[in-house]
Amino acid sequence: MRKQLIAFVLATLFGRAVWAIDSFTIRDIRVEGLQRTEAGTVFGYLPVKVGDTLTDERAAQAIKALFATGFFQDVRLEREGDVLVVVVEERPAVAQIEFNGIKEFDKDALKKGLRDLGLAESRIFDRALLDRAEQELKRQYLTRGKYAMEVKTTVTPLERNRVSIRFDVDEGEVAKIRQISILGNQAFKESDLLDLFVLRTPGWLTWYTKNDQYSRQKLTGDLETLRSHYLDRGYLEFNIDSTQVSITPDKRDIYITVSVTEGAKYSVSAVRLAGDLIIPEEELKALVKLRPGDAFSRQLLTETTKAISDRLGAEGYAFANVNAQPELDKEKRQAAFTILVDPGRRTYVRRINVVGNTRTRDEVIRRELRQVEGAWYDIQKINKSRTRVDRLNYFDEVTVETPPVPGTSDQVYLNVAVKERPTGNLLIGAGFSSSEKLVLSGSFAQQNLFGSGKSLAAQINSGRINRTYSLSYTDPYYTTDGVSRGFDIYQRNVDSSTLTTIGTYKTSSLGAGIRFGVPISEDDGISFGLSVDRTQITTYSDSPQRYIDYVNKFGESNTTFLGSAGWARDGRDSLLYPTTGTLQRVFGEMALPGGSLRYYKANYQYQRYFPLFDNFTLMANGEIGLANGMNGKDLPFFKNFFAGGIGSVRGYEIAGVGPRDTNGDSLGGNRKIVGNIELLFPPPGAGKDRSLRLGVFLDAGQVYGKDQKFELGDLRYSAGLSVSWASPMGPLKVSVANPLNRGEGERTQRFQFQFGAGF
Repeated sequence: MRKQLIAFVLATLFGRAVWAIDSFTIRDIRVEGLQRTEAGTVFGYLPVKVGDTLTDERAAQAIKALFATGFFQDVRLEREGDVLVVVVEERPAVAQIEFNGIKEFDKDALKKGLRDLGLAESRIFDRALLDRAEQELKRQYLTRGKYAMEVKTTVTPLERNRVSIRFDVDEGEVAKIRQISILGNQAFKESDLLDLFVLRTPGWLTWYTKNDQYSRQKLTGDLETLRSHYLDRGYLEFNIDSTQVSITPDKRDIYITVSVTEGAKYSVSAVRLAGDLIIPEEELKALVKLRPGDAFSRQLLTETTKAISDRLGAEGYAFANVNAQPELDKEKRQAAFTILVDPGRRTYVRRINVVGNTRTRDEVIRRELRQVEGAWYDIQKINKSRTRVDRLNYFDEVTVETPPVPGTSDQVYLNVAVKERPTGNLLIGAGFSSSEKLVLSGSFAQQNLFGSGKSLAAQINSGRINRTYSLSYTDPYYTTDGVSRGFDIYQRNVDSSTLTTIGTYKTSSLGAGIRFGVPISEDDGISFGLSVDRTQITTYSDSPQRYIDYVNKFGESNTTFLGSAGWARDGRDSLLYPTTGTLQRVFGEMALPGGSLRYYKANYQYQRYFPLFDNFTLMANGEIGLANGMNGKDLPFFKNFFAGGIGSVRGYEIAGVGPRDTNGDSLGGNRKIVGNIELLFPPPGAGKDRSLRLGVFLDAGQVYGKDQKFELGDLRYSAGLSVSWASPMGPLKVSVANPLNRGEGERTQRFQFQFGAGF
């Protein structure tokens, strides 16, 4: 017999060869049937070589090894004398992959997903991978609410042992939630409970939010919200008995039914503390938010245990356990709670690790940390450290973790992870009105120069009204104690000839100064500086008479030695996306003796953020200003306050609010008041993305002349919508406002925006 077939299949299945062969020594190996695969690849995977003795067992191993490569759909071993002949049939290669009928997904993205699964053009075709790809495609459509989706996969053989794969998809219609029912509720109306849900029936905004499409994750979250609603209102025995989700036969309508048992409403009879009370009991009792006689609230109980844990954490007990054990009196419907305190071992921070900073130097981050290595763990200092690093405004995200040191019970690492953001700004501001058309301005700033934490800013404003060239440099840690030092030099020209709201004049100022900032607490700092300024004033025949009179009295050129001082307290949780905290600032400047001018000018700002619900934040801002001349000299008219514009009372032009002369030109004033209330919230579907915020605002403001009586009834109001976006290109602010009580001669500017390019 010329060839003898080796019975490898039965040997593989049953462990012994039913049709055995005589062993022989391999003198040569030949491979037949290859089209794309190199013979060397086969030799590399074969566990037998020339000179080996081939047995039934080794033949079975060879077959398994070649099948395991995935290159072949059939393998046979044959013997021709002392020559081992390996006969293979290669799997076909994928020549092309086509999609028909797909609109919901990007086809290139689908091909990339298939490639990640191992199914791609030019790769070996595997039916199992194709089945997995088909199931994954169906799963993706299910996440989009398209339960009626159907897919048909066609594999077409081509020449040269290749195949073409085509996915024919009928996407079907999106299944919508037609009804959500809650059964068993008695204490609360079903409509009020359904308002708590994210999932809902189709509405006017659900085309964008997709909340009318069923999602298991969203339903789980809604059920937990429902549970919290009851538990926070005393229903301690509340239970969700069952949840049923059904879909109609045509797979277009979804019905959700939730069955609940409310149970009795419990009040708190007593709250006791027990365990190892290393902190005085009276101090811990002050942290308890549950009060006897009040309805039970799981939220208040959770806040209580967290407050006690944080208090223990401030003493170094990082792994303290604080648990509440209830004692129910079902007849009286009362619950008594015993809060067990187990502080554990006192913990210290072994090492601080900073990661994620590719540009910013470690020292810039570490000098903001209030928790130090080798010291006792202090949760308050750790939280303060995170806030201070976040307020640097160099990072999009700052996270702090304290994992335990392996093998120890009293040590932790402090891991500070940051995600850097562009700290340079090329700022372009613009506004549009019927009078000025388009107004442009620009500036350059690098807050984190070469990763050192120092800042450099240059302003080049070539607008028709304000032409400014300035350079500023600040070292926030001029000393290791956090004393900052900065230098400023500027050349500033103001030409009001094209501004319809202010009388015609021109000033040209050249100045330079030095300033210092001194921290006096974690959130407080004072600043002071000294500068010199020389201003040249030019008036025209059509200039307001008061401008001409001022120049005639004090001259066209004035030199001023200016002293400045300020105080600021910044308790906001973030500079980029504040949601809570307060900012207060007082700043004043005074023209010192020895110069041509004598005046003072002071400003006070109070800003506060109130966290509301679902990432909604209420911002309240108020500013007042006061200025006047000194030593018998008048306040320079170019130092007056003005109001109106995107940073003041939106909806009015720059200097569009305040007293005016007979020609309709704005006079400005020596007193200013501005107030803003704005409700800030993320757009629907933004999730944890902090880059975009929408706002609804009400602005108010006015400036008052020297001889004008201060009347709140003179305030100008505006209301509108705002958008703030920390885009990849830089910060963008847009406002659309409507003046509510525009005065005679006041010009409006309803649309305003400010855009900056980040780098």
